[in-house]
Amino acid sequence: MKIGPLETKPVAAPQPVERKPAVAQGADGRPPAEASAQVALSPAATLLSKASADPAFDKAKVEQVTQAIRDGRFTIDAEVIADKLIRNAQELLGGPQS
Repeated sequence: MKIGPLETKPVAAPQPVERKPAVAQGADGRPPAEASAQVALSPAATLLSKASADPAFDKAKVEQVTQAIRDGRFTIDAEVIADKLIRNAQELLGGPQS
């Protein structure tokens, strides 16, 4: 099936790129922000950063759930999951909580 004539224009050779010594720059090529820049985290971000710093990990519970999944005894209650997702979204958005 012929679509149309092929263009037979010569392809231009790539131009050499001048490399400069590495200078501290941001991803956009600009110098990095001054060290005096301040960042304020939202309450939700603060909670998340604290939660990740606290290794509240119950290895026994993880093994228990893993074994229940293997044995086919693990059940999922979609209504409970939906309620928790809605409650979590309300907390993050600052909406009314029930």
